[in-house]
Amino acid sequence: MRKSRKIVFFFPSFSSSEATAPLGILAVATPLIQAGFEVVLIDSTITPNFKQRVLNEVRDALCLGISLVTGPMIRETVDIAKTIKAWNPDFPIVLGGWHPSLLPKQTLEAPYLDYIVRGQGEDTFLELVRHIASDSAPDFVAGIGFKRDGRMIMTPERPLRALADMPPKAYQIADFDAYERSCGRRWAMYTSSLACPFNCAYCTNAGVYGRKWNALSPEQFVEETVDLSRRYALEMIWIVDDNFLVDLDRARGIAEGLVREKSHYRWSIQATTNMVARLSPEDLKLLHRAGLHQVCQGVDSGSRDVLKAMHKDWQDFESIYESAARCLEAGIRPSFNIIFAFPGEKKKERRETINFMMDVCRRFPGAEFWTNIFTPYPGSPIFEKTEELGIEMPTSLEGWADFFPRYTRLPWLDGAEHDRLQVMRDYLRIAFDRIPIAADKRGPITRLAQKSISFPARWRLDRDIYKFPVELWVNNKLKKYTAMKPAVDAKRLANTPAEAC
Repeated sequence: MRKSRKIVFFFPSFSSSEATAPLGILAVATPLIQAGFEVVLIDSTITPNFKQRVLNEVRDALCLGISLVTGPMIRETVDIAKTIKAWNPDFPIVLGGWHPSLLPKQTLEAPYLDYIVRGQGEDTFLELVRHIASDSAPDFVAGIGFKRDGRMIMTPERPLRALADMPPKAYQIADFDAYERSCGRRWAMYTSSLACPFNCAYCTNAGVYGRKWNALSPEQFVEETVDLSRRYALEMIWIVDDNFLVDLDRARGIAEGLVREKSHYRWSIQATTNMVARLSPEDLKLLHRAGLHQVCQGVDSGSRDVLKAMHKDWQDFESIYESAARCLEAGIRPSFNIIFAFPGEKKKERRETINFMMDVCRRFPGAEFWTNIFTPYPGSPIFEKTEELGIEMPTSLEGWADFFPRYTRLPWLDGAEHDRLQVMRDYLRIAFDRIPIAADKRGPITRLAQKSISFPARWRLDRDIYKFPVELWVNNKLKKYTAMKPAVDAKRLANTPAEAC
């Protein structure tokens, strides 16, 4: 009997209001489609009754593939996998993405999983699917893990391929109409480079891609993104590269090409602060003419001591001020990320960071900050020190579902101190404007009311006073009338390996 040629992909919810097509699944779908397989993508964020939809689709499918990163996405993954195994214990379930790539053995220990795909998944998943279809042993498929007779087998690593050698992603399987209904804005993600030459202590990138940066040519970037934006009527593209500006000549070439093509879409990038500092006012004006509207930078801390502990002692604060001024002058929004409670950060260092943030936002209206609480993710350099830091790591796949900055309490940040930091972060959110990806659905009265509470929020932050947070109560009431905050910050998707299953 000929086996099915249908592959079902499930993407567990990552964001409630800023969702768009998952790059990892689009990447591995292309070789399957080219090989004649039928691909079905079910994203729980935009699919009503997604669990029943998955169960219906797998009944005549060859296997189910799930892509995820560490955190809450694991919860829906476990639920779906257990339900399918209850229906048919022999139905193959394959897990790929960032988490199984970094913790392969522990992930594969889950009794409801059959295979994992590690790292780049385009070639690996296609080879694995062919073995599943032919009932043959997958021992020689590089980059996977599987079970046989109660034993786990990990095949050798698959060498990384340069991004330019990879097939285009299957954007055609994404339902951009549904994402627009959810988000209020039509947008997509795009990868133009892999890896980063730096090795920040908290970053997981080197754990999968190493530190050898490689990128698409300006010509390929321009051709693909212009076609993508026009084909699917996209108004924005988020370039999810970890460090877009490593090659300034490439960045200039991309901008010049987009200007020549009269591209209409807006785009955002991420880059380390030292790379952004190299941009001249002329560079920034050129990038803005090409549609660049936001540059996200990992400032991470306002304390030099903490930055040194993060392996970021190369970061120059003066250049951050300069780049903020230059970006705003060119019409580009400077956006900065901060990590609170990194090991070694105490009240003094945290105060330095708050002062720095307040100073930047006051001196450069339009600059914005996004904050997180430190989490030692698998694959990061500091992950090796978790035992020394007194952090108890989850011992199973399911245990990682709550391992996320919004929920994690650290040995040096627990109880009242943790609660105080969370309140402080809430005040930072309302003290200065931040622009999310999702469309702003606030009415004029809500806007005015939230603007009015920003002033007492700044007063509290300046004085480090957070008792009786009436402004937060008011803001929570206002938010009930709008849908502005995602369940999980969609910008964290930038840390997902774009080529993993």
